[in-house]
Amino acid sequence: MSLFKSGYPAIELQGARVLITGAGRGIGQCTADLFASKGAQIAIADVDTAAAQAAAAALGAEAFELDVRDRAQWDKVIADFGPVDILVNNAGVMPAGAFLDEPDAVGHTTIDVNVWGLIHGMRAVVPGMIERGHGHVVNVASLAGKIPIAGLAVYNASKFAAVGLSAATRLEFEPHGISVSCVMPSAVRTRLSSGLALGGGMPTVDPEDVAAAVVSTVRTRRAEVSVPNYLGPIDVAFAAAPEPAVRLVRRMFNADRALHPADEQVRAAYEEQVRAIATDEEH
Repeated sequence: MSLFKSGYPAIELQGARVLITGAGRGIGQCTADLFASKGAQIAIADVDTAAAQAAAAALGAEAFELDVRDRAQWDKVIADFGPVDILVNNAGVMPAGAFLDEPDAVGHTTIDVNVWGLIHGMRAVVPGMIERGHGHVVNVASLAGKIPIAGLAVYNASKFAAVGLSAATRLEFEPHGISVSCVMPSAVRTRLSSGLALGGGMPTVDPEDVAAAVVSTVRTRRAEVSVPNYLGPIDVAFAAAPEPAVRLVRRMFNADRALHPADEQVRAAYEEQVRAIATDEEH
């Protein structure tokens, strides 16, 4: 028996009501699959309605159109789905390239999706959790919320914000029996990293690995979880190491790879999708 229990009311996965954003594909879809396999009731939310409906049909789950930047859409999803026991804020975008070349609209979209999406989600869902006296929130951030990466400056900023937001809201919600966990993957083999060079010394994981980490937090209620787990202290190690040593490590692992896509055509296709989202927001 552990001497250090979480102190939060337990949530049984069988029958738990789980809302997952960005669940039409990638990490979100894998997370939905895993929760469903354990008997949870799933709401698959995604800005891509067709993807959400296809993923939901495969699981017998409910599908919802949700642009996480839009608080009114959040409120409608909650009204239609009902009480939420577990919220997984997973939706995100990851534009890459030189900071000075990034259009302002793309930067705004990155902050709006990756930060305001979490804020809107928690403000829409957590009050109901507090009323019921239990609940769990998982904010899917990134190890880019701990370690700066050339070519991902605004994405870095958004994920540093996500890590800090998760830590602060965890303190506020804890007295109400509501836990907040921040899951921080390394590079993940999903659409967000398409066209970028993976591997080559960079720890790279599959969406299923991240999904397993998300689901595990319902039991552990850990504040932060790195994927892979051994990278947890990397920010401390980088902070303690002399800067020349850090530069050497970065060179060894080709840390500028976000500035130089391995497949420029594939990467350009993803970047165009992000720009389309930004254009929709402007109009």
